[in-house]
Order: sequence, then structure tokens, then C-alpha cells
Amino acid sequence: MRNPLSFCPLAIFKNPRAGDFHEPTFLKPGGYERARQEISSWPEYQPTPLVPLPGLARAAALDAIWYKDEGSRFGLGSFKALGGAYAVSRHLIGAIQETTGATATTADLIDGTYRDLTSKITVTSATDGNHGRSVAWGAQMFGCQCVIYIHAIVSDGRKQTIEDFSAKVVRINGNYDDSVRQAAADAIEFNRQVISDTSYDGYMETPKHVMYGYGVMASEAVEQLPDIQRPTHVFIQGGCGGLAAAVFAYLHQCWGKNRPQFIVVEPEIAACLYASALKGEAVVIHGEMDTMMAGLACGEASLLAWQYLSHNADAFITISDQSAIEAMRALADGVKGDPPLIAGESAVAGLAAALVARLDPDQSKLLGLSEDSRILVFGTEGATDPEVYQRIVGKTAIQVRQGNA
Repeated sequence: MRNPLSFCPLAIFKNPRAGDFHEPTFLKPGGYERARQEISSWPEYQPTPLVPLPGLARAAALDAIWYKDEGSRFGLGSFKALGGAYAVSRHLIGAIQETTGATATTADLIDGTYRDLTSKITVTSATDGNHGRSVAWGAQMFGCQCVIYIHAIVSDGRKQTIEDFSAKVVRINGNYDDSVRQAAADAIEFNRQVISDTSYDGYMETPKHVMYGYGVMASEAVEQLPDIQRPTHVFIQGGCGGLAAAVFAYLHQCWGKNRPQFIVVEPEIAACLYASALKGEAVVIHGEMDTMMAGLACGEASLLAWQYLSHNADAFITISDQSAIEAMRALADGVKGDPPLIAGESAVAGLAAALVARLDPDQSKLLGLSEDSRILVFGTEGATDPEVYQRIVGKTAIQVRQGNA
């Protein structure tokens, strides 16, 4: 039987503008360090595991694959727990200082020291699911109100997980980018603070804090990698670009000219970064973008993220939904002795792209993949919608977990 991934289409664009390190003026080592210090002080913080997958690496004729498994992050099941909640804390601390002159901490927020003030503040965001859940969780933990906007194809299961943190959820017609615009417009009308993971004209500061939060995941991964080995390639999900830019910039600051190849991966029908790379400037794509990888269904790049990725991402790739399905199933089954892993549909784009590209000699050559290549990928979510996960994989997350017992 042929490898099912061999039937999956993949498009690659090598970035002609990639080369020397263009340090982002908006992401600094001190910002990453502060986010790590703050987030690591939160209740129940634990680094998520970096899982070696030697069986899958052998099957793909690679030297190593490391999978950063974010499915256990703060019990929210997604790396997004790091960014949205951290940005909520930074906004509230800033509001407290502006109003009272006091320098509050996240411990003060959690303890309710300034609850009389924070309870009058409302944060808001648009989401495909995981970011909104993080913002709602942060609002509940730090003591403010929350309104989250979702678009037409966000599942009811993801809507419920946001409401479980006492947030008001507003569903709109249209796609993710429409929900971003509606959240921003209503924030002005109702005096709410937008906590978005994408930046746009006139809105730049808060997305930086979101990205610094994402950097915690990258800093953990660097510490967890084997001492004598570094990845040769990092494949990571695209979306609006905030995650990719945050992780790549952190790794760039760690390793400088010895950095790995940085590769951004998107669904083929929701590839705003790929389209921007082709044109050489940020572009907007339109349509429903009805991809199974709902968390990556963005039609407009974050301007801050694009500022970095346009000069530092070595390649942009688009993959089919079927590629993600096959990668999810491979992880759930475990390959050649690898532990079974629970990966949601937006978690595996980077891994799927690496596996599909490795099947084609020309694509492998284009990306510099060989038997000596060491791949780092970020499994950015677990089964954040259990019903969707079971429908795709053919078994429940519990059944996969029992296979790992």
C-alpha cells in the first residue's frame, strides 16, 4: 500500500528576500524574558514536553523529528494559552498603573487586589477558537469582563469552551477577518480593549505581548533539545503569522547565523502569507476559507509578523486538508514505536509539510531535506474539539491516550 501522504499536494515558494538576519525592532530579548518570568509564575505552569519521534523520522528518512506537544498547556489544550492571557495581564497592569500609580503584578491580579478596578474593564477579541479561549481564561483569572467574537464556521464545541470561562460569545456571519473587524468596531463603540493576536494599522502594541507569550514555548523547546544537536529545519503553522514570527525571532536571537531553515506552512485555501510572499508585499485574500484547519483560516497577515517573515522565512508552503488528516492519524497511531500523540487539526500543518516534502526528491532538494536533517515542529493544540477530533482520527482522544499508557 502506498503512503497516503504521497497523494497530498504541496506547493513551495522559496523566499528570495530571505538572507541576513533582519532583527525585528518590535521583538526584543527582554520582552521574551519578562513573559517567561511572568507566565512561569502562574498557577499550574509546567513546560510542555518536547517529544522525540525516532520512528516517524526513520520512516521519513530524516535524522530526527522533535514534536513540541502543546496539548496540555494550562489545561486549555493549546499554545494560545500563553499569548492571549499574557496580553490580558499586561493590559490590566497598565490600566492599574495609569489609574492608581501602583505597579501591580500578576499575583496581585490573581489575588483580586485590584478587583474593584479590573472588574469594570472589558477585553474582547475575535477567534477561531483557541485564542478566544485564552483571552477568556485570562479575563476570568485576572478579574475582568470578556466578550469574544467567532465567525460562521467555528464549531459549537469551541464556542462552549469559551463560554465555560464566563465570557460572552458573539457569532457573526462571514469569515475570521470579518470577525476581527467587528470586534474592533464594537470595542470602540462599547469602550472595550481588543486583545488580538494579529496587528493592523493603528493596533500594534498588544499583539507584541501576545507574541512574547508565544515565545515561552520556543524558549522551553531550546532548553529541551539535546545538548549537542540543533534542528536544521523548523516547520511551523502560518495563520496570521504571529506564531511563526514570534518563534522564529526567538530562535534567531538564540542562534544567530547558525539558525535553522525557517519554513511557514498554511492551508492551501487560506494562505495569506504564501500569497504575500509571492507578491513581495502583504496582501489580503478573500472568501470563506473553509479549511478543516480552522485555527489557520486567516485571509490577512499580521503587519508586525509580515515585517519579520518577509525577510526571514526561508520558504512558504501550502498543504491540503488531507495532509493534516493523515498527519493527525499517524501521530495518533504512533509510527514504529513512537508514543501515540493527540494532535488537533490546526496542530500538524508543519509536520505534514515536512513529511509530504520528504516524499518528493525535488521538493526535498528545494528545502535542503536529507537523511541528516533534524526537524523541529510545534504541535500547537490537542483535541480542542473532541467531536471533531474523533470524526477525523476515528477514535477518541481518550482511546489514543490509553494506547500511550
